[in-house]
Amino acid sequence: MDRDSPVWFEEILDADLKWSFALNSVLHKGNSFYQDIALLDTKHFGKVLVIDGKMQSAEKDEFVYHECLIHPALLCHSDPRTVFIMGGGEGSSAREALKHKSIERVVMCDIDQEVVDFCRTYLTVNEKAFSHQKLDLVIKDAKADLQERNEKFDIIVGDLTDPVEGGPCYQLYTKSFYEEILKLKLNERGIFVTQAGPAGIFTHKEVFTSIYNTIKQAFKYVMAYTAHVPSFADTWGWVMASDHPFLIGAEEMDKRIEQRIDGELLYLNGATFHSSATMNKTVSQSLLDETHVYTEENPRFIDGHGLGSRAIRD
Repeated sequence: MDRDSPVWFEEILDADLKWSFALNSVLHKGNSFYQDIALLDTKHFGKVLVIDGKMQSAEKDEFVYHECLIHPALLCHSDPRTVFIMGGGEGSSAREALKHKSIERVVMCDIDQEVVDFCRTYLTVNEKAFSHQKLDLVIKDAKADLQERNEKFDIIVGDLTDPVEGGPCYQLYTKSFYEEILKLKLNERGIFVTQAGPAGIFTHKEVFTSIYNTIKQAFKYVMAYTAHVPSFADTWGWVMASDHPFLIGAEEMDKRIEQRIDGELLYLNGATFHSSATMNKTVSQSLLDETHVYTEENPRFIDGHGLGSRAIRD
């Protein structure tokens, strides 16, 4: 066995499918009360954050996920001032929201102190976001925190881990949560957006269509959109919703990007966003046909759990 051959990290995507990354090193591994955490230095994607064995973001392409999650909702809102992020412990969603000149306050509420501390220490790209005067970092269950707050927000973001059995956040995907808590904390013409899991031709029925259908039960205007994220080895999905029409044209979105955002976006523009809402025939039909609604008693969980880093020799 060649000692110089690479060590690999394996993530189980399905019962008969694995996604492997050649590693330079394991930078850090730890455990919190809620989750297992690892930061890996991969040969292809740079630093990779792994929680409960599943890829959360990669240094080389996390901008695709976070630009798609954050900017469409803020750009479609006429004058966003306040943002509440459920989850988002790595700080990247807060970083993107804080690029908007109109933003006065971003609340990032993550349940896991260890994950937040881990990311503050090791993900140096978000140092400025974590120390930004407009960021209010709260360590708490986002459901309880929203329910107890008297204030409302222009934008609420679900930057949550996927609904995994035994994980801390599947209740934040339920119809009762959307209707009885989240909607009550949105300002007039407020917009909600959430990550919604894998949305590829073979994976969209795991949770994407169900999250979309559940949000349709709670909001009048709902839009699903997708993008390919290379490090996820799949197309990824997001769902945006409001009780008021929110969609703007591609030219208007480009104009708002130019006027409102400090710095340059690397992925998103108006044309890209509008094209991202056009699904292939199979996924479009599945979104129309889906009947499952998330409840505490009847959730859907995403398949698979990573095996951690293990040596696989050529």
